[in-house]
Amino acid sequence: MDTEKITLLQDILRSLKRLAVAYSGGTDSSLLLKVAHDVLGQDVIALTAISASLANDERAEAEAVARHIGVQHILIESHETDDPLYLENTPQRCYFCKTEVYDRLIDYARQHGYDCLADGTNADDALDHRPGRQAARERGVRSPLLEAGFSKDDIRRLARQVGLPNWDKPAAACLSSRIPYGTHISLEMLSQVEQAERSLHLMGFRQLRVRHHDQVARIEVQPEDFPEILAMRDAIVQAVKAAGYLYVTLDLAGFRSGSLNEAFLPKHGHR
Repeated sequence: MDTEKITLLQDILRSLKRLAVAYSGGTDSSLLLKVAHDVLGQDVIALTAISASLANDERAEAEAVARHIGVQHILIESHETDDPLYLENTPQRCYFCKTEVYDRLIDYARQHGYDCLADGTNADDALDHRPGRQAARERGVRSPLLEAGFSKDDIRRLARQVGLPNWDKPAAACLSSRIPYGTHISLEMLSQVEQAERSLHLMGFRQLRVRHHDQVARIEVQPEDFPEILAMRDAIVQAVKAAGYLYVTLDLAGFRSGSLNEAFLPKHGHR
């Protein structure tokens, strides 16, 4: 691991003095939180936005990792699923989501004496379609990992080095990212996706997505998991249908983070 990057990250965080971290429980924001806590101690706080678009298992894991780090962790309700512009599910959906989330987190942070909010954006995120970055820039949200030049590989290496239990956690995204752009989002859809994915996780599949196409669930897993998927076909079909789908399909292209972005961003995607 490049020690110059680590030193630069520490210096950036030290300059922020009292810091609130927009914390999802993923590897990126967990590492940011860990290093910030090491540098700033009690002058850092973790803020997690809670809504119907966050799976309950993700929330529970975020809480567990925050306890492991030893940092104060606050859950804040956000209401992006009440916003008609978010529910319209255009390619700008993430902008409306982050507008709501960052406004809630910044308001809490300022009320409690934290003048800066930081997120876990890294250098690789520039390759993806991320309208939420605009919302961050408009609100002055800092991205110390990006500023210090950390790639995703850098983050995983350092997270493992400092003993974070989720250093190899698969990339995650909000449940709405499973629904194709142009399909109006409903809470029922989000619940279907969450239930179907949880069933597959409990069967032992770590890296996966269940893409919602009306009555069809399109399962994406790593190609090396195909034999196991087919061996467990009956149980998977039963579980996914129990979530409310009529048809269950396996995407032969395999897992692609951000596959629903492919219609307008063919070469990259990390959602």
